[in-house]
Amino acid sequence: MKAKVISALFLLNLIFTINAKIVSAQQKASVSSAQIVIAEKVAASDYRVKILEDFFKKQNSPLAPYAGDFVRNADKYNLDWKLVAAISGVESTYGQAIPVNSYNAWGWGVYGDNVIRFASWTEGIDTISWGLRERYINQWGGQNIYQIGAMYASSPAWASHVERTMNQIQDFALRNPKDTLPLSL
Repeated sequence: MKAKVISALFLLNLIFTINAKIVSAQQKASVSSAQIVIAEKVAASDYRVKILEDFFKKQNSPLAPYAGDFVRNADKYNLDWKLVAAISGVESTYGQAIPVNSYNAWGWGVYGDNVIRFASWTEGIDTISWGLRERYINQWGGQNIYQIGAMYASSPAWASHVERTMNQIQDFALRNPKDTLPLSL
């Protein structure tokens, strides 16, 4: 009888332990899912996304729906959120004048008959953001737009054009502040 009671208690303890682990895993998964949803909401509500989307729309740019990709990649690669967008303005009038079927608004690898093509705007934005950070800044030591421009473009005026375009985006943000400043309570 005593052995049956001990076996029953052991079995109950085992069931409780397994159930507790399942509940804990479900809670962790739920928290993780909630964090992903919150991160997506933060990105969607980021004022920079709205500013860039509105700026692109004003330019009649096909890049407007991808404003979130610009901001996410800028954060991911620690770049100014206006930089990759500004380069697209200088190189292709914000994606309006690109090599056929290329999704390449940045002149990346475009010279003579050579054209680097991306499968989508999202791939292009990520590739350019990564390349600026890893190659031009980390590997080759570019510390500002002028040092990057000396390597990125053949025109000595390129960097000043990119800087001017970044300033235009910033001015647009200042002139169009609608719902852009998040409030913390």
